[in-house]
Order: sequence, then structure tokens, then C-alpha cells
Amino acid sequence: MEPITIELIADSIKKYRNVVVLTGAGISAESGIPPFRGAGGLWVKFNPEEYATIQIFLRNPSKAWELFKVLGDTVGQAKPNAAHYALAEMEQKNYLSAIITQNVDGLHQKAGNKNVIEFHGTNSEYSCLKCNNIYPADKISLEKVPVYCKCGFPLKPNVVLFGEMIPHEALMEAKFQAENCKVMLVIGTSAQVYPASHMPAIAKSNGAIVYEINPEETPLTGYISNSILLGNAGEILPQLVNLLS
Repeated sequence: MEPITIELIADSIKKYRNVVVLTGAGISAESGIPPFRGAGGLWVKFNPEEYATIQIFLRNPSKAWELFKVLGDTVGQAKPNAAHYALAEMEQKNYLSAIITQNVDGLHQKAGNKNVIEFHGTNSEYSCLKCNNIYPADKISLEKVPVYCKCGFPLKPNVVLFGEMIPHEALMEAKFQAENCKVMLVIGTSAQVYPASHMPAIAKSNGAIVYEINPEETPLTGYISNSILLGNAGEILPQLVNLLS
């Protein structure tokens, strides 16, 4: 595997310009949002089979809302960090074509990114499966849960629960971006959740250079990615963007 520096990644970006970024929970951890997996993750406190399936929500919404409330409170208080702002600046400089994210926190959009493909939906709104009403999260009080739609059906965050399909439009757009990018940056993800984890392989098979920016190695390292730059995105990405004219 090739040794890599911030300067070499910047040179590739300046040369090819067409960059797509895949982000995971690690990029938002610096904003105070714990990852779902690993020590301190939500799945340690809430077994997903008990709280996060569509079947549980339909059968026992009060149970599912124990998780939804914690998620809503955590995401609602979070602010974009330096990594989010750096990616927004990269887009403004016309290097970044799209962000494919596994996160549901909406922090990329809050930082200023326009083309964000949300694989797992968004916690910035709540939806009704019965009448299809949509409610902005900032208009919903989480003091008393479950929260109900005007029609009387319980609301759910507009996120993909276990047992639900990835939105088809998001999947198709992500594949298109992966197939057509020249450089893919994989940031803050363990690359273990399909189909998002497959996007770097799609990019690589279509000739793209794949770089990881992660605190530790992943299943992509030395297999799919050309190289990995070890460290926190909040420290590395601002330095990277500063090198881009």
C-alpha cells in the first residue's frame, strides 16, 4: 500500500477535481454524536433487535420511541465540526461532487453542503407511515413520547430502520456518483454496513483513487483503498482544504 500525506491527497484532488466523499459516524463523533457500534455506541444501550426494527415500531411504538427520543435529543443539540465545514468549503471550491453519508444527523447540510446523499435517511424530520405527513424535527417536542401525527398514527424519524429498504433513489444516485468520480475519500466509517460499504469498491473498479481518512484501519485498508491517512477528520480535513486553491 502506498504511503500517503495530506499533500499527496491534495495533489490528486487538484489534478482530478471530481471527488466523492463517503462518510460514517466517525465524522460526527467530534460533534458529540456517539456511533451506533462500538464502546459507548447506541447499540450497546439499545439492542437494535428490540428497539430499531420496523416491526417493533409498528407493534410497540412506545418501545421504539425510547431510542428515537435519545437519538432526537442527541442530534438536535449537535453542531457541525471542523470536518463538516471543510467538506462544505471543498464543495464551494468545486472539487467535491457529492457526499454519500451513512449518518442521519444532517450536519453536512447544516455546514453548507448541497449535494448530500443520505443512505439511511434523516433525523431532521419525522414522517407518518399512514398519511405520509412530514414534520420538521425542530417543530416536534420530544418531552412526551411517542409523538403522534394529526391523523393519530405514531410518527417515526425519517430514518431507515432495520427491516426497511435503503431509499432506491439514494442508492441509484450513490452508485452513479461512485462510478463517475475520480477520487473517493472514505472518512469516519468502519466500512462494514452494506450497501454503503460497497461504494469504494465501485469507485475503485471504475478507475478512481480511493483514500481513507480514519483513526484506524478498516476492511478497505490494503484491499480497496490506495492508502489510509490515520487521524481525526476534524484535524486533517481543514489542513487538506487549505492546500486546495
